[in-house]
Amino acid sequence: MVLVALPGGGAMDPAFWSAQAAEDFEQEIVDQYALAMAAAGLSDSHIRSTRATIIEFARSVTGPLWAATCQDADRFLAEQRRLGRSVSTRAGKAGTLALFYEFMISRYQGRIHRVAGVLVEQPIDEFNRQSGAALGKVRVPPSDAEIETFFTCWRHSIPQARKYLPAARDYFAASLWRRLGLRINETVMLDIRDWRPDLGGFGKLHVRFGKGAQGRGPKPRLVPAINGAAELIDWWLGEVRHQYGEDWADPDAPLLPSERFDSELGRCGRVGGNALRRSLGLQVEQWLPAWSGRMTPHVLRHYCASSLYGAGMDIKALQELLGHQWLATTSGYIHVRSEHVELAWKNANERVESRFGPTQKEG
Repeated sequence: MVLVALPGGGAMDPAFWSAQAAEDFEQEIVDQYALAMAAAGLSDSHIRSTRATIIEFARSVTGPLWAATCQDADRFLAEQRRLGRSVSTRAGKAGTLALFYEFMISRYQGRIHRVAGVLVEQPIDEFNRQSGAALGKVRVPPSDAEIETFFTCWRHSIPQARKYLPAARDYFAASLWRRLGLRINETVMLDIRDWRPDLGGFGKLHVRFGKGAQGRGPKPRLVPAINGAAELIDWWLGEVRHQYGEDWADPDAPLLPSERFDSELGRCGRVGGNALRRSLGLQVEQWLPAWSGRMTPHVLRHYCASSLYGAGMDIKALQELLGHQWLATTSGYIHVRSEHVELAWKNANERVESRFGPTQKEG
């Protein structure tokens, strides 16, 4: 038999402690986990979100965090479902708790056992953690014909809209998702100075708030204004944006402003993502009702990837365009139709024939 030293060894901790001491110790563990995340380079927003989830779980259990069981996690996650939280939200919270408990077990198991007589267990297991199959909602986008019809009808309706400026802005934002595959949060954070027509053959958008991996802060990238995006941006800046106010000449003003004037800024503020999602939903109900309730900004991002791949863009270039860290992530965004598979097979056979020539018959 081999003796194993538990982590956190050292001088003996007091055998008796007060309820306040236990509460302070619990807070110390949470604070140290936040410090570890900061040391790992995770963003402040990610750390705040993680702390909020841990505190929410702590309030749902009757004892200290180190005494939580799988049954406590079962009740917590079931309550999240009852509250209407999405599958991805529930899975995210389960993952957050799982990592926190790995930290607690790794760094504090020995000390907790000495002062509380408890061996910390991992409350998130394969039975209560959201399965990959449930998360795998395949966002197969509409067809090219459906997208073309939808955006054509939307564009033609803008001059008759009750509020022209928001209608034009929302169409512009959705068109960026369709043509360049931008994320909605990347879109709303664009400033006027982020359009760089002087770069490359098409001009480029400087996406300063790209999604970083595992909460490690923004990951900027330059996105070429291909696929008709350059003409789209020229229309927006040349014909529409200046109607929001004099800040159109301010490089630090938002590219997509709100229609509401911000007295503190002295100009219109930045449009929010919810306003753009709501507008997309209303337009889908009117012009593409078969997709009502299913069309989202992220579906248009999938459409962009699929359509550009179908037009011949290689998957590595798509990875750069979409801002993915891993090529495998990009492959999940590509949805090819049966005719694409058949065409690829036909082209492959033609390449073989052109290389080796027709088979010669003996005789």
